[in-house]
Amino acid sequence: MHYLKEKYYLINKFDSKNINRLSKDTIVIYRNYTLNKEDQKTILKIKVLCKKRSVKFYLSNNVKLAIKLNLDGAYIPSFNKTTKHLSFSFKQNFNIVGSAHNLKEIKIKEKQKVNKIFLSSLFKKNKNFLGTNKFKLLSKLTNKKIVVLGGISQKNLKKLKILNQSEFAGISYFE
Repeated sequence: MHYLKEKYYLINKFDSKNINRLSKDTIVIYRNYTLNKEDQKTILKIKVLCKKRSVKFYLSNNVKLAIKLNLDGAYIPSFNKTTKHLSFSFKQNFNIVGSAHNLKEIKIKEKQKVNKIFLSSLFKKNKNFLGTNKFKLLSKLTNKKIVVLGGISQKNLKKLKILNQSEFAGISYFE
């Protein structure tokens, strides 16, 4: 789809086959919340593969490590409400994105100075389900760029254009 600017692929484990299929307008976000030394090796493997494929790579929930490993950015999940990353110094093109499910979390992400807010869940009917009307309402309550998250598939991809959204994040769409 030519109107899509960026796509965010959220991964929980490293699979080179999935990353090798990605286009250059896709950003990989590694979401492993049990970080240990072995995970750092995995992060470096993903970084090398993403760099080879010209795909950007973000780390979830650890801005300090993302800076240390010279990644392209960091993702702050909705449950992370800290602002301590604001005291860190970033390289020029380092981006911070974050997710939210309601107005309170949107305001927290604004205080965290994220570049973009992942608003969920648009299509996936879970406890955070918004639907199109509530999604449109919440997305108008912030000046930050909104990224659609939750239940994106080939079937409902065209609905993003109707919602005037050009970026989305997902898992199953890419697998």
